[in-house]
Amino acid sequence: MPANLTPQYRAAEERYRAATDPDEKLAALREMLAIMPKHKGTEKLQADLKQRIAKLAHQREGHGGAKRTTFDHVVREGAGQVALIGPPNGGKSSLLAALTRAEPAIAAYPFTTHMPQPGMMPFEDVMIQLVDTPAIAAEHTPPWLPGLVRSADLAVLVVDLTEPTLLEQVDSTLARLMQSRVQLVAPGAATSLEDPAVAPVRALVAANRAELPDAEVGIALLADLLAGRLPIRPVSAVEKRGLRDLARELFTLLDVIRVYAKEPGKPADRERPFVLKRGATVADFALNIHRDLVAHLRFARVWGAHTFDGQTVHRDHPLADGDVVELHA
Repeated sequence: MPANLTPQYRAAEERYRAATDPDEKLAALREMLAIMPKHKGTEKLQADLKQRIAKLAHQREGHGGAKRTTFDHVVREGAGQVALIGPPNGGKSSLLAALTRAEPAIAAYPFTTHMPQPGMMPFEDVMIQLVDTPAIAAEHTPPWLPGLVRSADLAVLVVDLTEPTLLEQVDSTLARLMQSRVQLVAPGAATSLEDPAVAPVRALVAANRAELPDAEVGIALLADLLAGRLPIRPVSAVEKRGLRDLARELFTLLDVIRVYAKEPGKPADRERPFVLKRGATVADFALNIHRDLVAHLRFARVWGAHTFDGQTVHRDHPLADGDVVELHA
């Protein structure tokens, strides 16, 4: 079975080959494993990547010496992983607390967050993983942080609209990421960068503290600085303004669909949808249930917006968000 590796995988592979730092190599390997299509044709490649990741992680710890403490890998959960990044005191931890049940340390002084803090954000009937991260600043940026951003599905640059040095902070944050071969790009923008070692990460800006009177001035300045390079979304972690729209946009940008399983003669299981990449087929859905099911799959029945109720389809039928699927082997 062919591997059918995606252009995104090939780009990550190129970054691995170009990397000279062990942290960058490990981040690229983990990204390759995360975005690789999971099917029988990639089983050997998956195993090889896992072995290389384990070997490199062991080498980074040293042989008998002190272990290097790194946090460049957070186990993915939910429909996708979104990294919350930004300058000191931009409001990342406050936004995480407002959107999830996580309880990060929140204080009025910089560098309160020292390690990644994940939390699960509910959106309708799925959960999206948000990861709060330490501040990106000239004084100190953890060496593992760019790897975490690089491997995330999306990034949200969180800034404080009332910060007097707002523009300098944004410029510095983007520059620091570029030094680590990470470039934030607008969702939907062309991602063919001149340097294949630079990882394009889809991102938007969460302009925090939008409830304050002078926030509009900050938004105008930010829009002028970015000149359309990244979309800006005004939010308020304190008043929870704009958070519902932000959650919906993040789900849309993850480019996934929800599919509901149905056993013959029984109602659909609406409690636990399967989350698949947009463009997934009936065969992909079957593979998520059990890999052996694909080999014996004869047909499926689908209830959805693009089919009539219970329509019989073949394994290559593309699924849509909200489809109910009944598999027949």
